[in-house]
Amino acid sequence: MAREDFSQLHPLRVRWAEVDAQGIVFNGHYLTYFDVAITEYWRALGYPYPDALLAADCDTFVVKATVEYHAPARFDDSLHLGVRAARLGRSSMQFLVEIYRNDQHLISGELIYVIAGAADRRPKPIPDFVRQRIVAYERVVPATGGGDGQRQSG
Repeated sequence: MAREDFSQLHPLRVRWAEVDAQGIVFNGHYLTYFDVAITEYWRALGYPYPDALLAADCDTFVVKATVEYHAPARFDDSLHLGVRAARLGRSSMQFLVEIYRNDQHLISGELIYVIAGAADRRPKPIPDFVRQRIVAYERVVPATGGGDGQRQSG
């Protein structure tokens, strides 16, 4: 992926409490950073989480999260968190996350969410209003099956 593939890069500064005795961000904090990125992604779509989904009687649940470490972030680093929808299934959504310090790619990740009923937590189709807004927002069109998306023109 390229940094330009992200419609949004959210800024985040590493806080003292997030570094370990080695002076680098403790590995578990990257999942928190991913959560911040996803929350800001929903806000950028115009559907602040969780209210917009709950209004449609649905919610999202993580079923898979992976983190790949390329280089460490350190205290007071200014980071940028990129997230994009890479695949939209019937009821699942695959998001790819990358974390940068300036132009250096530090972290890659994958988050897979399932859309489910807010009360019963049973999988349900991604609402059309969500699917349409994601496709319109993304620079790279999300795949609908197992393949890669294609860059939007313009």
